[in-house]
Formats: sequence, structure tokens, C-alpha cells
Amino acid sequence: MSKETPQPQQSEEVDLGQLFKLIGNAFDRFFKFIGSIFYHVFLAFVWLVFFVKKHAIKLIIAGVIGVVLGVLLERTSEPVYKSYITVKQNYNTGENLYNSIAYYSDLVKQRDFNTLESVLDISSSQASSILGFDIESVISENERLKEYNDYVQTLDSSVASTLQFEKFLENDKEYSHKYQQITIKSKERDNFKSVFSHIIDNLETNEYFKREQEKDLAELNNREEALKSALTESDSLKNTYKRVLEKGLNSKNGSEIGITFEGNNDKDMTKEYDLYKNDLELKRELVEIERKKADKAHIVEIISSKQESGVIDNRIEFMGVTISTKVFYGLLLFSITFLVLLGLQFIKFLERYRHKI
Repeated sequence: MSKETPQPQQSEEVDLGQLFKLIGNAFDRFFKFIGSIFYHVFLAFVWLVFFVKKHAIKLIIAGVIGVVLGVLLERTSEPVYKSYITVKQNYNTGENLYNSIAYYSDLVKQRDFNTLESVLDISSSQASSILGFDIESVISENERLKEYNDYVQTLDSSVASTLQFEKFLENDKEYSHKYQQITIKSKERDNFKSVFSHIIDNLETNEYFKREQEKDLAELNNREEALKSALTESDSLKNTYKRVLEKGLNSKNGSEIGITFEGNNDKDMTKEYDLYKNDLELKRELVEIERKKADKAHIVEIISSKQESGVIDNRIEFMGVTISTKVFYGLLLFSITFLVLLGLQFIKFLERYRHKI
């Protein structure tokens, strides 16, 4: 009778060995792929360096020609004047203000000067000389941090712990900031004061903001009247209390004739000090109300300006960066020359494979 011997169980070991081998080969190919990318990037960088070195004189000449062209254009072209005002918003006029400035800018781009003349109530020559409008908030990073801190304190602690500063900035609207700077560019130097005035007047005469202003001023006036009435009643009460005290003191036998702030019992105590402190609080609140009334007297206030006469500004804005005309044309001709030379080199490279087509 034959005996059955157990077969060695090596299948699992073989499978694991193949698996580790496959993983090792995958990592090896991955690192070789990453290495080849860096290698080809380095080769491209070296090729670019020698390409620029080969054509350096042409590129420098193009840049110099661009700078000279920019200088000539600055001296011969019609000057552009710029002026700005900084305004303080006492009401939530920001969105309306930004929409208005965007509307005026669109009218200028469309060269619809008749409509611009009508909405700003300016002359046709003033309207046609305007080149553009712009607006931006005036706020520093420290002020943004303070606004973030103030906002977080108004939230529930569980919600505040999840709100990061970056997320707060994403939802922060530029028009919501109190201080805004409005800029106008024009062909004429003395063409700003009336335009700025009419921009502000359009906000000041807005019916919604006028109603809000009237309601706020009415509320402040009512509070002021109530406080003044309370002060009058307090004075009357102090006089009455004083007469009562004087009668009480006159009826006493003894040499004490003064009025003390504190006594040995409630009967001897006066409440004059409490009334005095209460009057101080009422007067302090009256001062605060006067300040609020002064703030609410204008919907939008001009706090600083350069509106009488503009300054020359021939700079060009490119991709969000403002640069001088000569630098712009220098970089422009340098870039165009570089791209043309690069294109010619690429065509020459393709010529090598022409016979294979």
C-alpha cells in the first residue's frame, strides 16, 4: 500500500514573491519616470540658456528699441491725467457705489458720452474727455485682521472655531469696507471736481438711503429729547430732595449744618451722589448722540481728495500690474522678438522630419 506524503505548500510564498517583485518594479519605473522628467526639464533649461546666449544681441536691441519707442510715445502722445477721492460710507452704499462706477466705466468703453453726460449732469466736453473710472477699498492687513476678530466674536464659539482667516477673506466683499477710493482718468487736467461731486450727489439723492437717513436722525432726535427730559426731571428731583434735606437739618438740634454723602443709617444718607452719577451718564449719552447725528448728516463723506487738478499718469496696466510706458514697450518688443526667434528655431527643428512625411 502506497503512503501519501504531504506536498510542500509553496504557492503562497511564490505569490508573495511575485507580488513584491511587481511592487518593486513599479516603484523602479516610477522613480525612473520622475528622474526622466527632471532630466528633460534640465536639458530644456540648458537649451534655453544657450538659445538666449546665441540671440542675446538681437533681444537687447529689441528691448532698447522698445524703451526708446516708449519714451517717444510718452513725449508725443496726449497726456493722461488722474485724480482720486477717498470717501467714507456712513451707510451700506458700497454695492450701489461699485455698480455705479462699473456702469460709468461701461459707458466710457462704449463711448456713450451722451448717456454719461446725462447721468452725471456734466457738459459734453467733460464727458468726452473722461477715459475711465476705477474704485478700490482702502484697508490694510491689520484692519482686515481686526474685522475678522470682531466678526468671530459675534459668532457662536463652535462656529467661530471652524472659521479660518482665509475663508473669511474669500467671503469678504471689497465694497463692504467703510473707506473707498474713487479714481478718474481724463484727457483734461481740470475736469474732476464736478464729476466727483455728481458721483457723490447720485448716492446722496438715492431714495432708499435718504429714507434710512431720515429714520436714523428721527430716532436720534427722539432719544435726545428723552434724555433732555430725563435731565430736567433729575434736576427737579435734586432740588426737591435738597429742600427736604434742608428742612430736616433745620429741625435738628445740634451744631451740624452741612450735608454729608454718607450717614450712619439710611435715614441720614443722601442720594445726591447717585443722582449726580446718573446725570453724568445721561450727559455722556447726549454727547454720543450728537456724534452719531454728525456721522449720519451725510450718506457719503469725502475725507481726502486730489480733485482740483489731476496729475499726469501715462502708465499702462498690464495683467493687473501698472508699469511705465517705456518699460511696457521695452518688454513688449523683447517678448515679440523672443517668440519670433523661438518660432523660427522650432520650424528649423521640424524641417529635419520633412522627408519622413
